[in-house]
Amino acid sequence: MQFLYPNVLFLMLVPVLLLMFLIITNKDSFQKYFSKEILSKLSIANKYMGKTTRNIILFLSLILLVVALARPVANEKEQSFKQEVASIVVAIDVSKSMLATDLYPNRLSFAKQKLLNLIELSKKNAIAVILFAKSSFILSPVTQDFSSLKILVENLNPGINFDNGSNIFSTLETTNKLLKDYKSKNLILLTDGGNKDTYKDEIEYAKNNKINVYTIAIGTKKPAPIKLSDGNFLTKKDGSIVTVKVNDNVKKLSLNTQGGFINYSNSNDDIKQILDDIDIKSSKKEMESKKFKTYTELFYYPLAAGIFLLLIAFSSLPNLKRGANIAVLFTLLLLNSDLKAFEFDFKNIDKANDYYEKGEYKEAIKEYEKVAKTPEAKYNLANSYYKNGEYKKALKSYKQVVSSNKDLEHKKLHNLGNTYVKLNDLENAKKMYENALKIEADKETRENLEMIEKLLKKRKNKENKKQQNQNNQNNNNQQKNSKQKENQHNQEDKQNKENRAQENKKNQNSKQKEENKKNQDLKNSNSNSNKKEKIKQQSEKEVKQNQISDLEEKKWLEELEKDKTPVLLKKVESQKEDDSSTPW
Repeated sequence: MQFLYPNVLFLMLVPVLLLMFLIITNKDSFQKYFSKEILSKLSIANKYMGKTTRNIILFLSLILLVVALARPVANEKEQSFKQEVASIVVAIDVSKSMLATDLYPNRLSFAKQKLLNLIELSKKNAIAVILFAKSSFILSPVTQDFSSLKILVENLNPGINFDNGSNIFSTLETTNKLLKDYKSKNLILLTDGGNKDTYKDEIEYAKNNKINVYTIAIGTKKPAPIKLSDGNFLTKKDGSIVTVKVNDNVKKLSLNTQGGFINYSNSNDDIKQILDDIDIKSSKKEMESKKFKTYTELFYYPLAAGIFLLLIAFSSLPNLKRGANIAVLFTLLLLNSDLKAFEFDFKNIDKANDYYEKGEYKEAIKEYEKVAKTPEAKYNLANSYYKNGEYKKALKSYKQVVSSNKDLEHKKLHNLGNTYVKLNDLENAKKMYENALKIEADKETRENLEMIEKLLKKRKNKENKKQQNQNNQNNNNQQKNSKQKENQHNQEDKQNKENRAQENKKNQNSKQKEENKKNQDLKNSNSNSNKKEKIKQQSEKEVKQNQISDLEEKKWLEELEKDKTPVLLKKVESQKEDDSSTPW
């Protein structure tokens, strides 16, 4: 037998001995004022253990606890652990065609999530990650530090501008360099197929260097537009929108290099199939063997004995008050009541589940409310509210579900979206579906999101039509009012002419007065025109000043963008450049 922490024996036994010495030598307050003979006559005989016996038991218990802390062990054995891993390089296509929107939110973001899932499932592999467009860039060399690798991938900016094209030949060269010390070389391509019709050179290079190429096709066979970072779609020289689809010709590269080709899936089935095939075919490399020692633990023997003696020592205290006994009994009763409540929780959950399956949602709600303490129980309660048509209560209950379980979080967000739809709050429903898709690319969630987007478009079109109709009605009313005003003015003009004719006959002086008035009106009109020209000149000056300030702001923003930290990527020179003329 040996102690794994022998220092504890020396560090703890000294204060324990000192403590016991102080306890034994310490006299009661009565012993300071009375002699032993008087105290023996005044004291009542104790039926239980005496003070000395109690102190000895307490001392032994403390020693046993210190021995347990020193961790005694026996049967020491040394064992070695060897780990064999298969090497994999994962290459993500980052060309402009990967910004196509046939997968939500685009092909590149979908491929990035696939890579994170692949890292999560690759427990027996060593992984390197490269990005490729016209050239290849090393994001991470071969590593098993998956936590750091995840951070690199998650912080990868999908809006980075790379050169045009998809040079798969450069990825093969980079893979050959990264895996030069490994017997098996495996490359997984996350791409939409590139631009070539044939891959003869790539197949020949892969065969010569014994590289197994696996491809997960990211995209659909339907042509899709390429949405740029500024929100506009990529166009050709003639102004037409560029559309791209998956290039199936890359399948020949995988099938002729002892690899495999598979179309993307919303689940992880595509990744699992490729990893299983790599695990079967690849010859694995032994990593550094790790040695570790095993023991038979013995600490629980002195620990159990020390606790037992400690309980005996404290149970024989003569100064134990009645209130303490009552407190102990009360805590025991509380513990028993908790145990019963725990048992009843299971019964309530079973009842609630039965009611829910039978469609008796009101009864299920009553039972779930009794045990709505865990995130799962709150989630079931929210589902019962939803099924019962109490959507506001369901919304409140879903929001109370907080869990680190990704599956439960995805279901909660999906159901929150459904609840917002029932409450006719389509904007929030859209947000919930989008958040759910970030956790898991679920087909049903995506279909619901597409349906909501269509409904929102219809709603906007209806609102626009209503506004147009209202504007048309306002214009018609204005035209009618203007016509009425013109008719009134015409009638007034006729009457004025008749009055003027009569006045002209009566008095010629009135004509002169009218002519003077006209001259004054002309002068006033000229002054008004001069004022208008001055106002125009001032407004033009203000517009020019605003334009200058806008230009200054653009320059300032461009300078800020130049100050951004660059992405840490290592470019790999290729012997064969991509001769594709397409800008995507």
